[in-house]
Amino acid sequence: MSTRLPAGAGLGFRRELLPAMEAGVPDSVAFFELAPENWAGTGGRQARQLRACTERYPFVCHGLSLSLGGMRPLDTDLLQRIRRFMDSHGIALYTEHLAWADDGRPLYDLLPLPWTWEAVRWTAARIRQAQDVLGMRIGIENASCYLVPPGAEMDEAGFIRAVIEEADCLLHLDVNNIVVNSANFGFDALAFLRALPLERTCYIHVAGHHVEEDGWRLDTHGAPVIDPVWDLLAEAYRHCGPVPTCLERDTEFPTLDELGREVARIATLQRAAARLPERVA
Repeated sequence: MSTRLPAGAGLGFRRELLPAMEAGVPDSVAFFELAPENWAGTGGRQARQLRACTERYPFVCHGLSLSLGGMRPLDTDLLQRIRRFMDSHGIALYTEHLAWADDGRPLYDLLPLPWTWEAVRWTAARIRQAQDVLGMRIGIENASCYLVPPGAEMDEAGFIRAVIEEADCLLHLDVNNIVVNSANFGFDALAFLRALPLERTCYIHVAGHHVEEDGWRLDTHGAPVIDPVWDLLAEAYRHCGPVPTCLERDTEFPTLDELGREVARIATLQRAAARLPERVA
């Protein structure tokens, strides 16, 4: 199967949405994203549904469990399974989180890395290894976090830039994560965005999040996207152009039509960005 790169606005491919998708996919959806760990090896009816969709739409693989910053050896068996899965479905883009997610067993959460030069070198070497196994450059995502790691030798945006440059990989930009972290830790979301290596952006996420009574924000992917996230997405497009962008929704699913309207809003911002005379440096 020939590979196809995504373009435009996309939606997360979730089992909860499959019954509604049988009646038709919203016109605004140009591609889908899935977690390969959740689909590689799937059989039966859902495998047939996936195949029908990958034959019609481009897909992106967004990993959940590679633990790029972890201390255990990189799971090359998993990477090889992902490569075979991507080849079999013609998927040309893989991204993962800049985080660690195991200490000998899955932690079921993504924990931040220390912002140190040692962590830069360690993580970049693992990303290069992953790229060698997959046979492609990958995108790494700025993650949401709920604590500031101790011993920092740089700020988070500088750490992300250093890892990407050392690994010679790409940036998977999540604008919702920036909004969540900036609200929780009191920094300027726009300044953070502009400090990232946006020229390396290959892919973008938008999502909704939950706000606790005390104002603390949780990256749940279980609510509509709010205006500050839309505004930051529009600003990102001013710098990197209308790169492929996916709406994440993992819980509290609304109707497929409602999700389609949010995806359509992404596409509207992309069209507006495409009309800009030039990108902002």
